[in-house]
Amino acid sequence: MTPSSSSSSSSSSSSALSRLSNIQNHLQPSDQNSKISSGLVKLSPEVADALSHGGAIVALESTIISHGMPYPQNLETAKEVEAIVRNNGAIPATIAILNGVPCIGLTGDELETLANLGSKAQKTARRDISYVVATKGNGATTVSATMFFASMVGIPVFVTGGIGGVHRHGEHTMDISSDLTELGRTPVAVISAGVKSILDISRTLEYLETQGVCVAAYGTNEFPAFFTETSGFKAPCRVDCPEDCARLIDANMKLELRNGILITVPIPKEHAASGNIIESAIQTALREAREKNITGNAETPFLLSRVNQLTGGASLRATRFHYCCLILNRYLDIALVKNNALHGAKISVALAKLRENCGQR
Repeated sequence: MTPSSSSSSSSSSSSALSRLSNIQNHLQPSDQNSKISSGLVKLSPEVADALSHGGAIVALESTIISHGMPYPQNLETAKEVEAIVRNNGAIPATIAILNGVPCIGLTGDELETLANLGSKAQKTARRDISYVVATKGNGATTVSATMFFASMVGIPVFVTGGIGGVHRHGEHTMDISSDLTELGRTPVAVISAGVKSILDISRTLEYLETQGVCVAAYGTNEFPAFFTETSGFKAPCRVDCPEDCARLIDANMKLELRNGILITVPIPKEHAASGNIIESAIQTALREAREKNITGNAETPFLLSRVNQLTGGASLRATRFHYCCLILNRYLDIALVKNNALHGAKISVALAKLRENCGQR
C-alpha cells in the first residue's frame, strides 16, 4: 500500500468512526445528557451554553457561602469569586441543591437565597445528596458533592479553598475526609491550596497515592499546607503554567483513568506573612498536644479548640490582637479561594483551547 493510499484509508476510517459515533450518540444519548434532559439536575443557561460549545467552565462549591461566613459577606464573596472566573475567560458554575433540585450554575437570585439561608442549608457531601434531593431540601455542596455534580454534567475543573485529609491518628480512628475518596473515583481536577497542617499531610499524600490520584504542585516542588507554602513534603508532580495543567487533565480524560487530579496552588507571596501567624498557632497547638500526650480521638478536638483559643475565637477576654487574628483567618480563607479561582479559570481556558485544537468537545 502506497503512503497516499494509506493516508486516504486512514482518513476514511476516521471519518467512518466519527459518523458511527454520532449515530450511536443519537440513538443512545449519554448518561450525562439524559440526566439533564430528565430534569434530574438544572443547568443555568450560560453553563448549558458553555457546555454545548466546549467553553471554559469552573465549578465552585457552595459550603463556603452557607457555612463559611455571615451574610452579607458570604454573598459579596461569592459574587467576587465568580467575577474573577469571568474576568479570566471562564464561566462560573456555583453548585448547590435548592428545593431538592441540584443546580449547576446559580442565578443572582439563587445566590442571594443560599446566602440568606446560611447554615440552615444542609452541608452536603456525597453521602447526603440523595437525602437532600428526596426531602426537597436545600443543600450547600462540599468538595465531594461538588465534584460529583461537576463530573455528572461534564465540567472538568473545580476550584475550592483547601481540601480535607487524613486526621492525625487516622490510621486508628479512620477519620478520613470523603474529599480523598471522591478524588479517587471522580474525574475532575480540583484546584486548591492543599491541606491544613492540623491534618496528617504525610498520610493524606499516602492515601491519595493509594486512591490513584495524581497530585501536582503549581510552580513549586513542595506540597503546600494552605496557610503556608511549605509543608516539608515533596509533591509527586510539578506543573508550571495553565497549559501544563491542561495537558495533564486532558491526558487523564483521554486515558479514562476515572479518578481526579489534585492541583495545589501555594499561598501568594503577598499573603505569606499573614499565613505564618495562623500557621504558628497550629504548630503551637501541635507541640502542646505532644507535651500533654494527647493522642487518638482526643487530639483533633484539642487541636481545633487550641488553635481557636490562640487566635482569640474562644477567649471571653479577647484582645484586639486576638480579634485581628480571627479577621485575618477569614481574610486568608477568602484570599486563597480567590487566588485559586484565578488559576482555575486560566487552567479551564487553556483546557478548552487544547481540546478545541484537538477537535474535541
